[in-house]
Amino acid sequence: MDFDFANYMLTGRKVEKESSSPYSPWRESYRKQLAEIFNVNRTRILAFRNKPPTSLDGVKEIPPPSTMSKCAKRMRHISQSSERTLDAPELVDDYYLNLLDWGVANTLAIGLGNSVYLWDASEGTSSELLSTDDDCGPITSVKWAPDGRHIAVGFNNSEVQLWDSSTNRLSLRIDLETFVGFLFDQLRTLRGHGSRVGSLDWNNHILTTGSMDGLIINNDVRIRSPNIGTYRGHHQEVCGLKWSTSGQQLASGGNDNLLFIWDLSCSQRLHRFSEHTSAVKALAWCPFQSNLVASGGGVGDQCLKFWNSNTGACLNSVNTGSQVSCLLWNRHEREILSSHGFNDNQLILWKYPSMVKLAELHGHTSRVLHMSQSPDGYKVASLGADETLRFWNVFGTPEVTKNTKAEEPFASFARIR
Repeated sequence: MDFDFANYMLTGRKVEKESSSPYSPWRESYRKQLAEIFNVNRTRILAFRNKPPTSLDGVKEIPPPSTMSKCAKRMRHISQSSERTLDAPELVDDYYLNLLDWGVANTLAIGLGNSVYLWDASEGTSSELLSTDDDCGPITSVKWAPDGRHIAVGFNNSEVQLWDSSTNRLSLRIDLETFVGFLFDQLRTLRGHGSRVGSLDWNNHILTTGSMDGLIINNDVRIRSPNIGTYRGHHQEVCGLKWSTSGQQLASGGNDNLLFIWDLSCSQRLHRFSEHTSAVKALAWCPFQSNLVASGGGVGDQCLKFWNSNTGACLNSVNTGSQVSCLLWNRHEREILSSHGFNDNQLILWKYPSMVKLAELHGHTSRVLHMSQSPDGYKVASLGADETLRFWNVFGTPEVTKNTKAEEPFASFARIR
């Protein structure tokens, strides 16, 4: 606004003598005051009315756009199709069994009928670990020991055997010094259950077994009489077992729709959750929050629930729309992956805690029975009732760090003394 020009136009283009009144709009001070009041001072557009405050201690200033572009994460591409598919003939189509595990030595173990096969993910080669007869079989569960060499195998006849994958023999003496620090004697076969053993998990040197008889047994494999404790609470088959990352709490799920949290130190249960309305097989402890555990219900429940294992509070419940068979947390982002049965037989990647769907992965033509994660945490293997083993690059790819150190010239030549 130009007050001089406006007055000139309003007065019929006649210039009058400046008024002597102190409040005359012709006074320079009055015009400046009006301009300031009505914010028409063109010199202050997009400027602070007062001086900008100085940055406070502990508050990070926003870096320039050039720096932000370098620091910003690239949008991760999630492939909608599996990158590799392997045949898995004679796979037992049983929701309650756990027939797949990916060990730290980058080798997958899979139970097919009466046999256990190993597939080396680095070399792409397979071999047979063991084969049993119909009196013992079929295989009902497999679980690698923390050393990546020895493996526990559950059988339909209620036995659990420990095998050495390097020799393909039953282990009488197992060297697990990589995670227990010394050698120890080990029984060839663990007994104590009255029915098939469908779930297994390791907690350092303790092998925990869950059976159709409803019992959960802790076996210390360093001693000749390994049974060091039994948890009683389930009155139907135990189909899910997962130790927390601290090794102090055990989550167990059963066909009785119950979820228990057990404490290792006092050998008692901490919590009993009965909110699921179908079998609880899918269990996963959060890698970035030690007291957070996720559970998934079967076809009559279809819910994904999150629990605080210390307080016993249910933090969230999401209806997935189909049977939940397995859960895996992303170790690099706040995400969780679920596998499903009827009706879509898909994998769903969720953002936590908003539980927004990031991707749905289709490929299996029948329900997904189990999943397992690669040692680096990026790839996922899924086992389906369609007798296929599919590999997914769902959690991204490892970042390749370049060696910026310049190689010394003539480094391959011997130094002259």
